[in-house]
Amino acid sequence: MRIDGRKNMNHLLKVAMATAASTLRGWQGMVVTEPAVVQPEKPLKLFEFESCPYCRLVRETLTELALDADIYPCPKGGERFRPEVLELGGKAQFPFLVDDNTGMKLYESADIIEYLYTTYAKRAVPLRVKAALPQAVSSLANSALGLGAGTKVRASTKPEQMLTLYSFEASPFCRPVRETLCELEIPYHLVNLGKEQFADMGVNGVHAAVGEYNPVKGGKREQFMAKTNKMMVPYLEDPNTGKAMFESKAIVQYLLETYGG
Repeated sequence: MRIDGRKNMNHLLKVAMATAASTLRGWQGMVVTEPAVVQPEKPLKLFEFESCPYCRLVRETLTELALDADIYPCPKGGERFRPEVLELGGKAQFPFLVDDNTGMKLYESADIIEYLYTTYAKRAVPLRVKAALPQAVSSLANSALGLGAGTKVRASTKPEQMLTLYSFEASPFCRPVRETLCELEIPYHLVNLGKEQFADMGVNGVHAAVGEYNPVKGGKREQFMAKTNKMMVPYLEDPNTGKAMFESKAIVQYLLETYGG
């Protein structure tokens, strides 16, 4: 895939804006604060759209608890999954969480976050997370920095099988990929790979470790490295085509060329 200069500059701008946005949020959604003690047997289902500030609060919590989820993008004007939200919950409001393990269906980011902590982390919501209004204000500003990306639907072809994205919420390189998936209404299984130790700090596969980098034993990053021989996100797997790839801009172009209308 050839990426021309104009598209490359546009992508670099998106990464820069995503970096500013994550900085504004204090890089929440980057570190696994304490993994959930219980992992859901059936995937959590999150109906949301990338630029929604309240959806971001939930996605940050998923990263910080090392919880994965099936994401059903519902951009404005989307018709692929919004009707399902209306059918299941009675209103087109986001985020909307469905947990088939317990039968729970929830709107409201604060309620969803509390549910995730009490059900899977088995502890109370931290005070910093309970400060819902300040978080929402900074998250609104964060979304404004996205310049509308990940908001409105684009014509697309729905893949037969769900894609898998390895990511973490605060990563500025992952955000353009999630924005594209959202705009194309492509459902995907989100595997959260938040940073588990100080040595995980760094960008583009360069880590703060002194000497050889080693992920936390038994952690999700160790499992990922065993699979790919590299610790870098985003990483996309598409079972429909057999493609698997790193590099944010290459993934975005692949999605547009493969599924864009």
